[in-house]
Amino acid sequence: MKKISEREAKKEIERTLKIEADAILKARESVGPEYFKALSLLIGCKGKVIFMGVGKSGLIAQKIAATFSSTGTPAMFLDPTEAKHGGIGFIQKHDIVVCLGKSGESEELNELFPALKSLKVSMIAITANPASTLAKNSKAAIITPIQEEACPLNLAPTASTTAALAVGDALAIALMKARNFGPKNFAQNHPAGRIGKRLQRLAKDVMRSGEMNPVVDAEWPLRRALVEITRLQAGAASVKDQRGRFVGLITDYDIRIALEKKKDILDLPVHKIMNPRPAFITPESSIFKAIAVMENRRNPFNVLPVVEKGRPVGLIQIHDLRARGL
Repeated sequence: MKKISEREAKKEIERTLKIEADAILKARESVGPEYFKALSLLIGCKGKVIFMGVGKSGLIAQKIAATFSSTGTPAMFLDPTEAKHGGIGFIQKHDIVVCLGKSGESEELNELFPALKSLKVSMIAITANPASTLAKNSKAAIITPIQEEACPLNLAPTASTTAALAVGDALAIALMKARNFGPKNFAQNHPAGRIGKRLQRLAKDVMRSGEMNPVVDAEWPLRRALVEITRLQAGAASVKDQRGRFVGLITDYDIRIALEKKKDILDLPVHKIMNPRPAFITPESSIFKAIAVMENRRNPFNVLPVVEKGRPVGLIQIHDLRARGL
């Protein structure tokens, strides 16, 4: 077997990525009425969306079907060969069939068209050939204008399957938008795994509360607040006023910075050092939101107060979330 140098490998990998990226850009340039026609059919579908394809196109069809299902549009993959031997009985008249094929001339698919027409189901094509049998038999034909495959023989499906996959994802995301499919819907479809846990579990389920919730008085001397923060090993404490209202957050980081500026600060009241406008969430906020608030900032932070009706009721610590696999 011929060896390939690192330089040659780099050149070949970059060439492949460029060809496939260009295929997606060309697909983007082709967006027009057929896309919108396909979306209208999918939005109006009263049944399932059945994806079919042969070979590599079949594998892409399976992935797109999975994306549709997880984002709010019931879908499944049906192998064309299985469909010809009884599997087509799964398809009903309110369903939509989406067929993928670069040439649009796969016999396995084409032989199904008369049966699909007798079922009166709508067909959508994703193909590179606008003059194909597949395109002509479909109510909407999305054309992915592929000039060449990344394969040096221009044979193995590479750029064509990449473009088809991107088109399928684009349709799924557009449908999400049309159906107002939000985080709660996503959580229902993903009950297992880290994403589902983050979306389903709420701040009140994981926050430090009660005696484990570090809260200090704004008028306390800093040394007393430091003792409380250290006792609960939270790295921070919510700050309340004399009426029990949440007025700020003080962290061990704030104290270290203050000590660098001035050594004799331990007798200062907490409100002189605290952050008076910290970010916070409510007990009913999702863990997904809590993590976003903590991480999506120029300077991410590790603690987040939980406030209800103006009072500090809990504290979320990033280390606690990691310990719970969140």
